[in-house]
Amino acid sequence: MPEKIKDLTVKELKKLIRKTVEEVLEDYFEDLIALSSKKFINSIKKAREDYRRGRVKSMEDILNEL
Repeated sequence: MPEKIKDLTVKELKKLIRKTVEEVLEDYFEDLIALSSKKFINSIKKAREDYRRGRVKSMEDILNEL
């Protein structure tokens, strides 16, 4: 049975909204910091090139190597 929002108090709803906004802002700032890093940008470029050339492993292959 799905949870219902009508069961939340105003205080609980405010807490939920605050936590959600904090998480979104944290993710945003992490992305901003990462994207300002030349090393990070270069690693993305390399990963895309590897993918384009087929230099990838399936998740199954990776798990089998463990």
